[in-house]
Amino acid sequence: MNGPLAGLRVLDLSGMIAGGFATMTLADHGADVVMVEHPEHGDPIREWPPFDGDHSLWWKALARNKRCVTLDMNSDEGTALVHELAAEADVVIENFRPGTLESWGLGPDALHETNEDLVVVRISGYGQDGPLAEQPGFGTVAEAMSGFAHVNGFPDSEPLLPPISLADLAAGQYATMGALFGVFDTLTGGTGRVVDVSLLESLFRMFPSVPEKYDRLDEVDERTGNRHPNAAPRNVYEASDGYVALSASSQPIFERVAECIGRPELIEADRFATNRKRVEHAAELDGYIEAWMQERTATEAVAALTDADAVASEIYDISDIHADAQYDAREAIVTVEDSDLGPVETHGVVPKFSGETRGVDRLGPGHGEHNDEVYLDEVGLDEDTYTSLREEGVI
Repeated sequence: MNGPLAGLRVLDLSGMIAGGFATMTLADHGADVVMVEHPEHGDPIREWPPFDGDHSLWWKALARNKRCVTLDMNSDEGTALVHELAAEADVVIENFRPGTLESWGLGPDALHETNEDLVVVRISGYGQDGPLAEQPGFGTVAEAMSGFAHVNGFPDSEPLLPPISLADLAAGQYATMGALFGVFDTLTGGTGRVVDVSLLESLFRMFPSVPEKYDRLDEVDERTGNRHPNAAPRNVYEASDGYVALSASSQPIFERVAECIGRPELIEADRFATNRKRVEHAAELDGYIEAWMQERTATEAVAALTDADAVASEIYDISDIHADAQYDAREAIVTVEDSDLGPVETHGVVPKFSGETRGVDRLGPGHGEHNDEVYLDEVGLDEDTYTSLREEGVI
């Protein structure tokens, strides 16, 4: 496999979104990811809609570029096989409730006896310690407790949860970083680290300045709709046939917007002289911009603002994304041949690297699709043992 992580071996003991997104990201960049699922019931994502026939498109997307094996880790034979797989791995990623792996003899201490350089990434709702550590944690609760839902929405509306699995995806990003931080430490003389990632802290960390603001100013952020509490103008504006998003927080861009909408006098007005003052008078400023927008279609407004070297866009859905030349030029959507579904469009790899990269070889595999090659060819089980473990429901 090509890519900056070619040669990295990852044992994926996680399920659902956060761990799956982390290991997908590592696999996208060349890591050999072997994902372990229970022999009877696979990753719950396999049952998430939308479906094409019997196949979950969520699974096809999240498990791409991985190899999948089945294994009952809550058995003596299964525990032994995990240790054999871990012996050849650089990273293990898991997201069981804290204490679960330890109860199976697979906690970090036990795994480090097998492989002292192993980086063990642990993903949970609240972290491995603290009063909530042993409680089940899902992204929805993290989105509520992190402060996100409180500030998401309009001032006169209820708090809004995100329409995507935001806390899980944020934790997946931090898990990816943590894995690579740990590998770097090992390569520079350290021994295997344990990386503790919580959904709650991962999303809370996306709010720079919020704890400082509360500490120093005793202020709590509230919902501001599409306005940004720290920059103006920034909003979604209604044109004659749709909506336009615009951001002009820097002084030069604000001045270009003012000229474009035919209000150059705003540049000289003291109340709009700095971003700090514009935030204080954002409602008035938005009124001037929206009045100009409503006399134009969204396409006309964006074209005029773009010609003025301002920053604006129509509000896209996936059909707009599919037709956009920038997405096309960047190969943000690529087509992959899937053994179950045929050609399928999926996200391109992010970020992009110069030189040889892996790309997307395959979408999510079948349940236990790679048992033979991992257990027989790589672990080295003999045929009789392999057959016996399969008959006993261990694999």
